[in-house]
Amino acid sequence: MKMLRKLFWTVLQGFVLLPTIAIRDSNIVNRKMADVPQFEKPIGNQTFHIGREAVLGCSIDNLGKHKVGWLRAEDQTVLSLHERVVLGPRYSVNLDSPSTWQLRIRPLRAEDRGCYMCQINTQPSMKWQIGCIDVYVPPDIINEETSTDVSAQELDNVTLSCKATGHPPPKITWRREDHEQMLLKKIGGRDFYKVESYVGSSLPLYRVDRRQMGAFLCIASNDVPPAVSKRIILNVNFPPTVIVPNQLLGAPLGTDVVLECTVEAYPNTINYWLKNRGEMLLDGPKYVIGEDRSSYKVLMKLTIKQFSKHDIGTYNCVSTNSLGKSEGTLRLYEIKLYPSSQSAAEVNVGGLTEGAVKQNPAFSDSNKVFSRTFLIFLLVTVAVVERETM
Repeated sequence: MKMLRKLFWTVLQGFVLLPTIAIRDSNIVNRKMADVPQFEKPIGNQTFHIGREAVLGCSIDNLGKHKVGWLRAEDQTVLSLHERVVLGPRYSVNLDSPSTWQLRIRPLRAEDRGCYMCQINTQPSMKWQIGCIDVYVPPDIINEETSTDVSAQELDNVTLSCKATGHPPPKITWRREDHEQMLLKKIGGRDFYKVESYVGSSLPLYRVDRRQMGAFLCIASNDVPPAVSKRIILNVNFPPTVIVPNQLLGAPLGTDVVLECTVEAYPNTINYWLKNRGEMLLDGPKYVIGEDRSSYKVLMKLTIKQFSKHDIGTYNCVSTNSLGKSEGTLRLYEIKLYPSSQSAAEVNVGGLTEGAVKQNPAFSDSNKVFSRTFLIFLLVTVAVVERETM
């Protein structure tokens, strides 16, 4: 009976003391939790430009006597231990008061792109969190994989290529250097269509035409300045074509006469003038020979000083290059000038000139009076003869 009574009081005492024990244990746990370091916020992911400085911050509460280390997450390479840098002069660590440990990387390289670990040497297991860096790299054209100047025969198929590196991957845009619209043709198509620009690493030119030749710009951009470009020249080879705007020319004697021919050809041509298909004309006091070049076009000019009867005849503008030869023919004739008192009119037929002289108005009126008088005289005479006969 005594034993049961003693057990009862012991159990009762335990129930009474139980809240006090629970409060004491809770305080012990809270005190131990307060002694353990905690991360205040995530490191986060950030983007930086190559060549600049990258900063990652690791905020820690209640670090106490614990140490902080930075590692490269990919291969667990140790970068720093607390305030001591382990790997290279590009890395540094500083404490941004009161509790943020900053990892700094300067100058930033493309290979620094990746994730980094902030680690606390807690026991029995270490605490850690990760933040990542993305490194933006401006574009750079790869010369080995980009077209150089291109020469092609007219109607051949041509493809211009342009490759570039950078992060994010660059966009390739093609434009003409002269700001003219580009002429493009769909594969198998016959007609050209015009565009201001073309996007793509390859610019296809189907059955290339002389009008497409010129300088093209390959522009690489990825919103990371600066954009870069490369100049690529397209040459289209074709034999000469001669165009004569005026094949029949007339001029008064004593004037200067200009003869013109337009030549289209590439490569560049040798151009000269012939007279009557025999004599080659040379620049000098009598003849002035000149050329105006623009891309694949050449304007040939021949100026004949003091046009005379000796200069009447046939002239040929001749153009030749490595792919062929072509010529145009011009015929030069005299335009006759009449004295102003005669009011001459010119009638030109096939290079020949005929003068159609208009009569003087006074001379014409006197003729009319004479004709009327003569007619009256004739009628009077006939009447007299008839009367005498009767």
